[in-house]
Amino acid sequence: MKYIKYSLIALVFGLLSCDLGNEPEIEGTKLQAMCGEWWINVLVDGEDIGAGFNLVTTANTAANNETDLILDDHGLWPAKIVTKVNLAGMTFNATPDLSNEYDSDIKVSLIEGKILKGAATTPGGNKTDSLYVKFEFSDDAGTQYEYAGYRRTGFREDEH
Repeated sequence: MKYIKYSLIALVFGLLSCDLGNEPEIEGTKLQAMCGEWWINVLVDGEDIGAGFNLVTTANTAANNETDLILDDHGLWPAKIVTKVNLAGMTFNATPDLSNEYDSDIKVSLIEGKILKGAATTPGGNKTDSLYVKFEFSDDAGTQYEYAGYRRTGFREDEH
């Protein structure tokens, strides 16, 4: 009987202590529209160099502002840079000699870049965003590389 009494008291206190307030509003990051995972091909002068599809990521920085975007190719070159973007235009600002978190000896010059909403059709026939970024790396000066591809959809038919 004693255990039932204490169980009822605990139940009453548990029910009375529930927070019936409003749920907090959960917001995304300020650069959410430009952040994601992308399947890209590497091009030089518009021609695929035969490296196949590679996964790159774009993400906001800890500052969570509308201008600083991380672009990470996960060791493809390797290059991981923080670049300036124009959120309204969905473009990457041309910036020379960006620091490379993967290799401090290799600077990355971003020449141009853009994201086009709904402009890509995936191998599975799905519509998604398109990514295009052109770089020059200090260890291969004079050659401009392009990362061109589409936002990862998560559908099996679009994976590589």
